[in-house]
Amino acid sequence: MQDTANNNVANSGYLEIISFHLGKQVFCVNIMSVREIRGWAPSTTLPHTPPHVLGVINLRGSVIPVIDMAIRLGLPPINATERSAIIVTMIAGKLVGLLVENVSDMITVNLDELQPAPDVMPAAERALTKAIIPVDKQMICYLDLDVLFSAAEDELAA
Repeated sequence: MQDTANNNVANSGYLEIISFHLGKQVFCVNIMSVREIRGWAPSTTLPHTPPHVLGVINLRGSVIPVIDMAIRLGLPPINATERSAIIVTMIAGKLVGLLVENVSDMITVNLDELQPAPDVMPAAERALTKAIIPVDKQMICYLDLDVLFSAAEDELAA
């Protein structure tokens, strides 16, 4: 029995995540998608973009869009402060900045700890959530950036 338990852990592996706050909720993304974390800097707005697209910033010569993650997830907009951060991610081969209230932790979790998103959420929103991760006394929503970005891209094309 001991061998089986050890094999399950060895086969399941681990996931490294970066957690962040939006309002009173905690979300996370896979650390492998993160290129860097920057302090808040104002963005240049672009005309005719969805409300969650704040604008663009210059990242060492590359112009990247900045998305207000709170608005994108249906929460009230972020009031950016000195604690706010832009998580620069690589999604579908493109750099995208994600504005969050603050970055909390880098956490390693066992894949066995991931729980499915509850069925009470509408299908479109549930697709944005890869899993729910219980850590200590909080529940962290693990976001699927590929789905989030493809949905945002579809809105931009419309």
